[in-house]
Amino acid sequence: MPERMALTGNEAVAHAMRQINPDTMAAYPITPQTAMMQKFADFAADGLIDTDIVLVESEHSAMSATVGAAAAGARSMTATAACGLALMWEILYIASSYRLPIVMPVVNRALSGPINIQGDHSDTMGTRDAGWIHLFSENAQEAYENTLQAIRIAEHPDVLTPAMVTLDGFIISHGVETVTIYDDAKAKKFVGEYNPRYTLLDANHPMTLGALDFSDFYFEHKVSQLDGMMASPQVVLDVGKEFKETFGGEECYEFFEAYKMDDAEYAVVVLGSTAGAARMVVDDLRGRGVKAGMIKIRMFRPFPYQEIAKLISPLKGCTILDRSIAYGGDGGPVHIEIRSALYGYNSVPMLTNYIYGLGGKPIEPEHIMSAMNELQEAVKTGTPKRRIGFLNLKEDYVPAV
Repeated sequence: MPERMALTGNEAVAHAMRQINPDTMAAYPITPQTAMMQKFADFAADGLIDTDIVLVESEHSAMSATVGAAAAGARSMTATAACGLALMWEILYIASSYRLPIVMPVVNRALSGPINIQGDHSDTMGTRDAGWIHLFSENAQEAYENTLQAIRIAEHPDVLTPAMVTLDGFIISHGVETVTIYDDAKAKKFVGEYNPRYTLLDANHPMTLGALDFSDFYFEHKVSQLDGMMASPQVVLDVGKEFKETFGGEECYEFFEAYKMDDAEYAVVVLGSTAGAARMVVDDLRGRGVKAGMIKIRMFRPFPYQEIAKLISPLKGCTILDRSIAYGGDGGPVHIEIRSALYGYNSVPMLTNYIYGLGGKPIEPEHIMSAMNELQEAVKTGTPKRRIGFLNLKEDYVPAV
């Protein structure tokens, strides 16, 4: 039977990993991910799993060990955050180019410098072109459920692509919520056994990994990675539908959640834990007679550009909130993706972009409300107040944009 438990996001994801019971788990601590792997190690010490936990000397080594185990045919996982993810940079590309279905929970945290251990999205946004699927979580429940689904998505024979499951540092990772942990037997059946399509240990079907690949075939091999990435959206939907039928969950299992978007004229686009505050703002605006809605993106990679554009294009205005900066780009990463998605549409809404929450800076409903109020004013005047906005920035600091 399902059990409702008071858990942090880290603990919830550790329970998902316990139910997955991977063959190999490489572990290296980094705040705010450390407690997740510590809890998973507790499960191993208590005899609840038989995973081989490999303790390594760095995150680079953690991903290297995971790649090696996955290439040998083991269901393999690891977890990280922030600078640890950055240290994995080289090996992230190797994992995706080898089409290894690794699943890695990532606790979103700001990157240095200056040194900061709190949450923003700069770490995973830095890896958005590394060939990994990205699933964002709003809360501990979603982080738990996304982890269970990510295994099925990544290991699907049409996909065979690694996946990150993200959860906002401290807000989700250390915040305690009531989480429904589904029946172990049912969860294990949903995850299923891993039967690798290719393995280095299959002597009857030899394969080569790590070979030198110059211009004669490198281009073709890189383009072939698109096969798995482009096949993943349908698998995300199929796995989400099966998950809902199996467990009857209430979370978002599609590319995004469209909250009160049926008749919306204005919308706010968010990722992760900020969706809760955004819903409150939408409800408040609806009470004032403003037809507002929210789009909470769950699947950031591959980006659901067609579905997003179809939903946003009829609006009068849309504001996009980014918890990271694409330095030198046109605002934040989500803003850039949505602008690109709308290219070619004859009629597009007024778009505004706001950066917020870097280094754990609080985001409150009133900050989101100010962005929505500015959006409505921009629609009326035909001109946005600013090219890029910054929410909850100190009043005496004047940005260059």
